[in-house]
Amino acid sequence: MDGQHEARYWSKSSNSEEIVCELCPHACRLAPGELGLCGVRRHQDGKLWSLNYGRAIAAHVDPIEKKPFFHVLPGSRSMSVATVGCNLRCSHCQNHDISQYPRTNPGPLPGTYMSAEAVVEEAKRTRSATLAFTYTEPTIFLEWAQDIASAAAEQDDLRCVAVSNGFVEARPIRDFEGRLLAVNVDLKSFRDEFYRHNCGARLQPVKDSIVHMRDLGIWVEVTTLLIPELNDSTEELKAMAAFLASVDPAMPWHLSRFHPDYKLQNLGPTPEASIRRARDIGLDAGLRFVYSGNVWGDVGESTRCPACDAMIIERHGFTVRENRLGQDGLCPDCGEKIEGVWV
Repeated sequence: MDGQHEARYWSKSSNSEEIVCELCPHACRLAPGELGLCGVRRHQDGKLWSLNYGRAIAAHVDPIEKKPFFHVLPGSRSMSVATVGCNLRCSHCQNHDISQYPRTNPGPLPGTYMSAEAVVEEAKRTRSATLAFTYTEPTIFLEWAQDIASAAAEQDDLRCVAVSNGFVEARPIRDFEGRLLAVNVDLKSFRDEFYRHNCGARLQPVKDSIVHMRDLGIWVEVTTLLIPELNDSTEELKAMAAFLASVDPAMPWHLSRFHPDYKLQNLGPTPEASIRRARDIGLDAGLRFVYSGNVWGDVGESTRCPACDAMIIERHGFTVRENRLGQDGLCPDCGEKIEGVWV
């Protein structure tokens, strides 16, 4: 298989030979032979084609906490798959070798072909509770992800989750039709200038995606990588926390520590004190669950009851040391509801 598959989200321009990709807010207008900004979609023979369908560049089993999902089946395994490519070009990308591959390596895309059914079979073989679209941006391999989700839906004990930058149109998300259990959205900043300069994107579509996913009943967790001097000001963090609390106070917010990588190697790692300050801002804004990321051993790694402060799920890194939460999702000490997907 060469990975070429007719794309599902495009239309023909009414007044030219161009076609318009309708997968993400870039809305690339492509003349015959042209590639989209993602580098994995081409206008060919009057149609839009996905060039990376089924071309797995990564297929690994991870703890669900690594995604990170802290309120989805704690301690379970997640079969994780990805292709090369991304619709953003983040200067701080920690998977840039595969996310930016199509931009830096013209020609055939790498990867080992896996059918949707083969991915599901591997998830079953590894006793994974979920199948995760992750490592790179799932938007750019959406047709494959949708087909995997359809195959997984035929199983009684396998659900799909995604880790996304949120820069995606509403219709492709709606078309999962209940087959997407949870999404962790990477909210990179709360300033449009940051998105335009550091990511080649815009903020508003990401905010819209978070709201839309919650409205569809998808469980949403949000991750923000705190980059010193770029997105960690108190003013910006307060605005971000207020927005998330307005969407759903129970939506977990993961605050991850930055380590120098890719085009931002001139910056130092995020001070642990900055993570703790940001966590306090989130809790003060009314968010029930705010977590520390990449700070192993920190108190902010664990889930505590927002009502009585009892330890509910104790974590260290990606390991669950103790889970006191029953399938009813209630605090065992005071009966407070702890929101999430526990069964």
